[in-house]
Amino acid sequence: MTTETTIAPPSTKSQVLRSFDVTEFPAVNGLEEEWRFTPIKRLRELVTATALTGTAPQLETGDLPAGVTVTSGATVEPVLTPFDRISALAYGSAAGVTLIEVAPETEPEQAVVIRLVGKGGEAAAARTFVQVGAFAKVTLVLEQTGTATLADNIEVVVGDSAQLTFVTIADWDAGAVQAQHVKIRLGRDARASHVQVALGGDLVRQFTSVEYAGRGGDAELWGLYFADAGQHFEHRQLVDHSVPDCRSYVGYRGALQGSSAQTVWVGDVLIRAAATGTETYEINRNLILTDGAVAHSVPNLEIETGEIVGAGHASATGRFDDEQLFYLMARGIPEAEARKLVVRGFFIELINKIPVEELREKLGDAIETRLAEYSS
Repeated sequence: MTTETTIAPPSTKSQVLRSFDVTEFPAVNGLEEEWRFTPIKRLRELVTATALTGTAPQLETGDLPAGVTVTSGATVEPVLTPFDRISALAYGSAAGVTLIEVAPETEPEQAVVIRLVGKGGEAAAARTFVQVGAFAKVTLVLEQTGTATLADNIEVVVGDSAQLTFVTIADWDAGAVQAQHVKIRLGRDARASHVQVALGGDLVRQFTSVEYAGRGGDAELWGLYFADAGQHFEHRQLVDHSVPDCRSYVGYRGALQGSSAQTVWVGDVLIRAAATGTETYEINRNLILTDGAVAHSVPNLEIETGEIVGAGHASATGRFDDEQLFYLMARGIPEAEARKLVVRGFFIELINKIPVEELREKLGDAIETRLAEYSS
């Protein structure tokens, strides 16, 4: 008589497999819960390889303010333990790490802008580590452009009482593919606001996770995405409340237009038994502009203690509001201009979260350019 041992899937987010070894993760077939919305074949070698040997996107920095340094090739202990196959693949394949350091008590007047420019070629991996010292206050912008097939991890450590505004922009060329994991660790009374923007690329899948290393941590995760015909944008979050008296807010908004445009948003918040005094909320809104576009939206809350300040979630997906359009046109505004006003109004709250005027204008222009294509 023979017996078979079956491994039950994890019943909680705290039980998922975590490993730096890509071979410990089973092959991805698209039937898994965490991959069921993703067009697996379009991820190319990122789901089939056991090592990536291509050249990572080129790093470009301008003049850096005092107290901010960027170095390559450093050795840094990880704060991210991968919990999916591609993240583990990226960690094992990356040639060193790009280290961005902000010295304690540093407060640059201007945003620090760093660009990653993909030059094409074979599938590649990258690792970036951001270290913000205690009591520092900084805005960091990471612009990702060009073309690439890229698996990358970004680890962000925000020191005690520090404040970080972190803006990541995925504005890749049309054929680019990216699978990215952003891990944020907050110290005591630290605050991080992450604004994640996705506009360009064939397939962009971004996973953001947050953990707290001390009381009083405050995380805000904001997302803006606009998927055009054929594009797939996927955003997932895991906010892990494991210590008392911390706060989180997740707010993502997306627009879709064109045949087979697809977006995915999956927001997970885990409040562990020890995380008393937690306050959290997450919301996702999607605006579908044309037939043929599909938006998936899945908010999840897992609560292990009743001693919290509050927890909630919401999700809404709808078509363009013809009543708003009629209201504006009845006041003499041409239809094309009225559409721009409605969609820009939909995004304006998130655009205003970016404390860099040049970037706000650039994003507004990009949205209007896409709407002009739709209206023509």
